[in-house]
Amino acid sequence: MGAQALPHHYEVRAYGTAEGDVRVSADGLPDLQTQAPPEFGGPEGYWSPETMLLGAIANCYVLSFRAVARASKLEWQSLGVDVEGVLERVEGVTRFTHFTLKPRLDLAAGASVTLAETVLKKSKSVCLVTNSLNADFKLAPSVQVADDAS
Repeated sequence: MGAQALPHHYEVRAYGTAEGDVRVSADGLPDLQTQAPPEFGGPEGYWSPETMLLGAIANCYVLSFRAVARASKLEWQSLGVDVEGVLERVEGVTRFTHFTLKPRLDLAAGASVTLAETVLKKSKSVCLVTNSLNADFKLAPSVQVADDAS
């Protein structure tokens, strides 16, 4: 299935009561049971708005990397991304102020590390989630090249 012309429209719903889980749903997708994070008094073991936001950043980065790598003809094997976010109170408003993306890229033997580093940087700049957020972003990538003997 190819990409559709912009603009795209998305709709998600959330439902909760005075206590317990908040159910997040969207047509055609499984529901997510969420809670406030432990830092705000919620129980452990649930997705929260905070972890879903960081998950959206990581997911978007991987998908953006796929597209940029394909267009750049980069031979790669796998990409894992850790995202750290800093939540602070700034001028009376609680918000994420900093995100650090830590992509770990495994390249195919003989692939260009220089091209990989360029693709890693460009992937952050084309990610629609990072482009939609008002925060500082740091990219701290690591690149591993497979042995030619494998």
